[in-house]
Amino acid sequence: MTAPKPPPGEVKIFGPDESPSYWQPVPANGFVQCILNPKTIESAARFAMGTQTVAPGCHIREHTHDRHEEVIHVTSGAGFARIDGVDQPMQAGSTVFIGFDRKHGFVNPGPEPMSFVWFLMPGGLEDFFAEIGRPRTAGQPAPEPFPRPDNVAEIEKRTVFGWADQSHAKDKP
Repeated sequence: MTAPKPPPGEVKIFGPDESPSYWQPVPANGFVQCILNPKTIESAARFAMGTQTVAPGCHIREHTHDRHEEVIHVTSGAGFARIDGVDQPMQAGSTVFIGFDRKHGFVNPGPEPMSFVWFLMPGGLEDFFAEIGRPRTAGQPAPEPFPRPDNVAEIEKRTVFGWADQSHAKDKP
């Protein structure tokens, strides 16, 4: 006897401004959109996907994901990925795969924003961004740079990080 075929999976289309979005604190500044995740879709494989824009002259601190794999696909701007201490240039069209427990960060040294699509498997990055950021509405001007929450290390451990550079944990803009 054959098992019954499961029903077809979900289909959803999200417009450019229909996903939760958050302004990010120093040192990244910029903003994220958390498009696909268990709160927005039902999928057989758990993952999260969104976009992030890193402001000119800013960066995403070095960190690891001890239980997650990550994909970054640059859509505009340029910069570099620092992976295990080695700087790798990135530009629009570049894609980076980062396996478990690899130390990595992203730097935008240029005068233009650097934007990319991110995928995290099995997901959870959306929870981190919501806790450290401030809600963003499309079209609103960027806020003045703001610091990370005082409990950022606890948030990182509870969400998707194995290790994160704490040198910016208490930075004041």
